[in-house]
Amino acid sequence: MKTSFELVAEFRDDQGKGASRRLRRTGKVPAILYGGHQDARALVLDHARLILMLDNERFYSTILSLKVGDQKQAAVLKDLQRHPYRNQVVHIDFQRVLEDEKIRMRIPLHFLNEAIAPGVKTQGGVVSHLRNDIEVLCLPKDLPEYIEVDLQNLGLGQLIHLSELKLPAGVELPELIHGNDAPVVSVHAQRAEEVAPVAEEAAVAAATPAAAAAAPAAEAGKAEAKPAKAEAKPAKAEAKPAKSDSKK
Repeated sequence: MKTSFELVAEFRDDQGKGASRRLRRTGKVPAILYGGHQDARALVLDHARLILMLDNERFYSTILSLKVGDQKQAAVLKDLQRHPYRNQVVHIDFQRVLEDEKIRMRIPLHFLNEAIAPGVKTQGGVVSHLRNDIEVLCLPKDLPEYIEVDLQNLGLGQLIHLSELKLPAGVELPELIHGNDAPVVSVHAQRAEEVAPVAEEAAVAAATPAAAAAAPAAEAGKAEAKPAKAEAKPAKAEAKPAKSDSKK
């Protein structure tokens, strides 16, 4: 079975909120491993190494290898809890994987050729992603890292549904099995709120050169007006001696 990431873990006996808080303070992440017709086991992982792996999209949709001592267990990520505002993983759940049993996994969608879709390029439409991932059902060996959605021929007002996706061999969609052929992506006409910002940006761009050209002229006008005020001041000073002559 092909695995993409290897995580070094340790079994832990202390459980409960207090024990989990102590682990987090030491840079560890409490975890649980379940499934595969075996009892659940509590694990602990290194937080710094885990954070680096979580930055890779493939980590969420591929088979992982959990190494505990000299043993290795194939598993998949099933749940991840993060701190509300810190860059910290609070808890993580893994499910054991068996080669001969199908698994359910959420797989990301990769959208292709959006810019050259007829509905966008020639008809002025906008792409809307109605799904960013989908759930698949397959054996571990058939698990894809992502599903491609090609928009090359999508026109204005058209959609791509789940049944139109090109799936690898051995991969099924549970939603289709239950009769839910949901839309995945569409191209629709631009709404008023989408057009308005574009028009405002164009108006600002057109006004900017004119404003820049008017600024030097305005500054020059201010500079010319200042000397005139300065020349008016001596005239008041010359008028003062005339009052002293009349008193004599």
